Amino acid sequence: MTATVLPIHNRLLAALPEDVQQRLIPHMEQASLPLGEVLYESGDTLKHVYFPTDCIVSLLYVMESGASAEISVVGNEGIVGVSLFLGGFSTPSRAVVQSAGTAFVLRSQLLKDEFNRHGELHNLMLRYTQSLITQMAQTAVCNRHHSIDQQLCRWILMSLDRLPDNHLSMTQELIASMLGVRREGVTEAAGQLQKLGVIHYKRGNITVLDRPRLEKLCCECYEVVRRETDRLLPYFHSPSDK
Repeated sequence: MTATVLPIHNRLLAALPEDVQQRLIPHMEQASLPLGEVLYESGDTLKHVYFPTDCIVSLLYVMESGASAEISVVGNEGIVGVSLFLGGFSTPSRAVVQSAGTAFVLRSQLLKDEFNRHGELHNLMLRYTQSLITQMAQTAVCNRHHSIDQQLCRWILMSLDRLPDNHLSMTQELIASMLGVRREGVTEAAGQLQKLGVIHYKRGNITVLDRPRLEKLCCECYEVVRRETDRLLPYFHSPSDK
């Protein structure tokens, strides 16, 4: 049987006081998001926000040439659409489903109205936004200064933190697009991790076999983002904290 998915399976929603939940959750709609679906394009006006439960959404910056690179990931710890309550209403990034699953969708105006109450949701959203900015900044540094092998380790770990198990479904082509590198580089890096017994990779399916070693092979970028996320959002704890 398929497990029931609830809004409170999004950890940001679960952290809100009951009165805030009661004002928002009845207006949410459950949506199944397939791999590769584009939730919004660069410059789109945000009419809805998304609260992932068991899916992951990548925010990508797309160049005029069509080349792209991931700037952050959002899973069950957060929300897709932070530019709404920052006053921008649109964003230069593209939101793409990186790992298929479920999210709860809310009309933008309803979230904005609750945000403007300056209550607990206001405070929580600002802390979440700071954690997202930290992730974006560290991703930029990582992409500039670290090897593809290290970037892939960071990417896998951040994805695992937002999924219920140690399994990812992702083609090498899509991973290359997320990291902004050539597919051949991803193939070589994934092959090396498989030879070391850290992951098993076959036909777009990645299974992590040795997470502690994966963390040791990763650069410091993952740990920097993890610590800051745990500091700002105490409701979100990665598997390595458990």
